[in-house]
Amino acid sequence: MDILLANPRGFCAGVKRAILIVENALKIYKKTIYVKHELVHNQYVINQLRNKGVVFVEKILDIPNNSIVVFSAHGVSKKTKEQAIKKQLIILNATCPLVSKVHKEVLQASKKNIETILIGHKGHPEVIGTIGQYDNTNGKIHLIESIKDINQLQIKKNNKKLSFFTQTTLSVKHTKSIIEALKKKFPYISGPKKEDICYATTNRQNAIIKLSKITDILFVIGSRNSSNSNRLAELGKEIGIFTKQIESFMDIKTEWIKNKKYIGITAGASAPEFLVHQVTKYLQKMGANPPKEILGIEEKINFNIPKHLKLPSY
Repeated sequence: MDILLANPRGFCAGVKRAILIVENALKIYKKTIYVKHELVHNQYVINQLRNKGVVFVEKILDIPNNSIVVFSAHGVSKKTKEQAIKKQLIILNATCPLVSKVHKEVLQASKKNIETILIGHKGHPEVIGTIGQYDNTNGKIHLIESIKDINQLQIKKNNKKLSFFTQTTLSVKHTKSIIEALKKKFPYISGPKKEDICYATTNRQNAIIKLSKITDILFVIGSRNSSNSNRLAELGKEIGIFTKQIESFMDIKTEWIKNKKYIGITAGASAPEFLVHQVTKYLQKMGANPPKEILGIEEKINFNIPKHLKLPSY
């Protein structure tokens, strides 16, 4: 068996930044660090941080006054931020800058009283936080997940001020078709100057398309609540390749790889390379050859953390 590794894969710049913010905060403040929601959607990462003393909460009200709170990479609503300020919390914002970009777009639409459509997955924390940027009582923000939802939209009659934005971790192919349908129904609709689906999501989906042409099975390493990882697994299945989404090597069943010659492996943007290494080592124990890297786009994007959270270098 040959192991073929997709490129790029694993951690994106936003995830690296969020983890570094929390790890540095632990060293600088030397006290309990609270995180609103999971910092990133990966159980291994969350368990590692929890073992270091990080406390994850879903409600700001559960955090003691004057404590330190980190907003997760998915971002939070304006209401959540206001609650944190009211409790006099020290706020460390680990929101991915590309999510913050969408927040600013929605906030601007709200200020201009532009009715807005958000394409995203209901209940996802990024979507909740983004919708929470729109606070114009005279306007409205609508959430849609599919082309079918467009027909249910109740847009104000004769409203020529209409905009759309998207969650950052959607299927590139599906989102494109939804946007085309929106523009067909609302020819005057405007969207972001630069697409909202992030570079990491797009690059990892393109890497799977390339990898699927030369593999018999595809393993997508990523947690079940990871939108980025879920979209990768969906794409593999849509292409027609035998695809399994796993959280670690322990999820692999021997019958999956029986008579398989080429095993493709990728990882969602919140899955650490350590998990990829574990999977390849496990497959090698089962008779596979050492892994081979497939050429792909080299990601050089890096997001800085706040200056007060940088540790001195010696």
